[in-house]
Amino acid sequence: MNEDFSKLREGERLDDLMRSGRKIIQNKSEFCFSMDSVLIAHFPKFKKNFKVLDLGTGTGVIPLLAADEVAEICAVELNSRMAETARRNVELNNLSKKISVVEGDYRLHRDLFSAESFDLVIANPPYVPIKNGETNKIHGAAAARHELTATLEDVVTAARYVLKFHGSFCMIHLAARLCEIVDALHRHQFEMKRLQIIQPKINRDANLIMIEAVVGGKPGNLKILPPLVVHNEDNSYTDEIKKIYGLEK
Repeated sequence: MNEDFSKLREGERLDDLMRSGRKIIQNKSEFCFSMDSVLIAHFPKFKKNFKVLDLGTGTGVIPLLAADEVAEICAVELNSRMAETARRNVELNNLSKKISVVEGDYRLHRDLFSAESFDLVIANPPYVPIKNGETNKIHGAAAARHELTATLEDVVTAARYVLKFHGSFCMIHLAARLCEIVDALHRHQFEMKRLQIIQPKINRDANLIMIEAVVGGKPGNLKILPPLVVHNEDNSYTDEIKKIYGLEK
């Protein structure tokens, strides 16, 4: 008998992704995807023949949003419960021929994937470095935002290993760590080609950035996109965010 993938388990909810009629199962007691994942899923310059890798997929939101744009997507996830949910979400949306889910640690990328086998890597990695003595103080959803299982160096290293020469790496990260990001990219043969800052409001400092870097890209020709502002002064979403979420009238 085929499993009913739409049947929810205790603590789960079914959310509408506002994209091609797709739904996503999430567990309220686990880490649920945030706007960061939605934004980075819309940032890459996709091509229909691309083979894509999503590093740290969670419940699979980025592959679900990007599936129409590419040939195939592999989603890797360390947390076994989230990897199982990601698989259920793939089946729920009838995307098993396009999206595959690998349960594993992308720090061990050589054991999981062949070198230079992907055209594009997408990542919404843990953002916050761990300070001495903090490891045991971080729990629940906060753990997913701290570098407990993967550092900035880890994600850039994995991306470089799996990407073809001239392949693209798209990542969302903290604006405050831009200098570290550029340093890590250069040490792994990446050259940044697009940069967009994200501001909570028009009069607020940027808190996030999205970058596209290319393996073996020539220095220079960095395109700095207009800032992406999330909220209007009345806390409503800006038109740009509404368009990304499919909420424009």
